[in-house]
Amino acid sequence: MKKTIKIAALALVFSVAAFSCKKNVSDAELTTQSTTVVAAYPGTSVEVKEGVAHLSGTFASQEEKDAAIAALKNVKGVKDVMDMATVEAAASVVETVSAVAPEVQQKVTDAVKDFPAVKVDVVNGELTLTGDVTAEQARKIKMSVDALKVGKVNYNYNVKK
Repeated sequence: MKKTIKIAALALVFSVAAFSCKKNVSDAELTTQSTTVVAAYPGTSVEVKEGVAHLSGTFASQEEKDAAIAALKNVKGVKDVMDMATVEAAASVVETVSAVAPEVQQKVTDAVKDFPAVKVDVVNGELTLTGDVTAEQARKIKMSVDALKVGKVNYNYNVKK
C-alpha cells in the first residue's frame, strides 16, 4: 500500500512539474502570429490582450471575415476572438432606365421632323428639345408636341428673332 501511495505521489509531482513547465505564450508573440494570419486581408489588424485577439478593420465580404476569425481561433494560445471588424457594403448595381419610353421619344422626333435644327433628347428622364428656331417655328413645334400629350417636355431651344 505504501508503494502505491509513493507511486501516486510521484505521478502527481511529475504532472505538476510538467504542467508548470508548459510555456505560456506572451501577448506580443500571439499578436505577431495573429497579424500573420490576418495579413491576407488588407485593411484589417489584430491585437492580442490577455490571450484574446481583438480583430478590427474592414473586410470585403462576410465570408472573408468569418475565415479570419476561424483562423485566429486556431492560433495556439488565443483564448477567444473579439470581433470589432466591419464588412464593406456591397456596391449596388444601379440600372438606369429612361423615364421616357422609346416610342414616345420617336413620336416627338416625328413631330419635329420638318425642323431639322431641332434635336430631341432625354435629359434627366425628361424629353428635351434643343436647337435654333424662329418664333413661328417654336409656336408650331409646341403645338405639335403638346397635341401628342406625352407629358413634360423641356423646350430648351434658342428662338431667333
